[in-house]
Amino acid sequence: MLSFIASLLPTRFLPGWLSLESNPMHCLLQALVGACGISVLCSLMRVHLFLEESQRDQNEEDKPSQRTPQRTTKPGLPGVLWFVFVTGVLTVVGSRVAALVVLEFCLRAVSGWVTARRQSRSFLKQLLVQSQFCLGCAFSCSLYFIHEGAPQRWLCLLLAAALSWFLARQTSLLQQHVTALYELHSSQRYCGTCISLLTSGHRLLPMLCRTVIMTFIVAVVAAISIINEHFLSAAEALRFWTPLTICYTLLIVYMQEDQHRLPGSQAVLKAVGVRLGGLMVLMLTVGRWADVLHILMCFLGEASCLIPTMDLLDAASSEDEEDYTDCVDRERQQRPRAQEKQRR
Repeated sequence: MLSFIASLLPTRFLPGWLSLESNPMHCLLQALVGACGISVLCSLMRVHLFLEESQRDQNEEDKPSQRTPQRTTKPGLPGVLWFVFVTGVLTVVGSRVAALVVLEFCLRAVSGWVTARRQSRSFLKQLLVQSQFCLGCAFSCSLYFIHEGAPQRWLCLLLAAALSWFLARQTSLLQQHVTALYELHSSQRYCGTCISLLTSGHRLLPMLCRTVIMTFIVAVVAAISIINEHFLSAAEALRFWTPLTICYTLLIVYMQEDQHRLPGSQAVLKAVGVRLGGLMVLMLTVGRWADVLHILMCFLGEASCLIPTMDLLDAASSEDEEDYTDCVDRERQQRPRAQEKQRR
């Protein structure tokens, strides 16, 4: 039935460089899994930040509560439109460009983790927020690689899409429940969900980080295999990988130096523009016209994922500033003590 529906789609009237790489129904199911993964990541990040803020308010009872308002993803029309738009973008983006986006993000994440300051605890949170669209591309290219050549591919993708939608729905309900009733339930201790978050909520971020890392490890293997399928010889593959590695190494160094000059949200938006712009220039030289079109769609996908979550980036950057001010205050308090010891 799905094959019959896919055959009715008007892809035969499109030019070759505008048509999808595989069955449109397969692309749609893969994109649905990717959009659900982005929704799960955003919901769990908001739950984690809410738990941190409530814990901070409990530790600072003498100070007035200055909680930053968080946006809640309501299951209304805006949330549905966002989900449909992200699914459509991931559907159009081909597996080749999705693989390039995954490899670029992993290279930037590893280099950023190596050069990050040890006292910057917010780097991991900022990286998770920035990885939303890349995570969707990771799910898409991983499913493309795993189910390639499967006899009942549509059934496997349908089961994966149903499971991912169920998880996204449950995490969205968890976020709404925690935002509305966590303070009441945790104080009176009669809700099992809130009590479990109160006792083991600090494990949420490490668990989320491990899951995202495992997802990108599988996606890197799939991305390398997908990109190498488009080359006929080792010389052609070397001609593609050499400028890609050199260009993105220089871009990463430039973005890391420029990131400290701008605020968190502005630096992230500028980094996205520079990264995708460099990838577009590379595709104009060694790629195809379909890749250029898919990169333009990646601009829309990155914007649709980052703009609604600017509050998460601001919260992570503000936490970084608080950590920096705490370190400065500690140094100022330790200086008189060190001087007194020297005098003695």
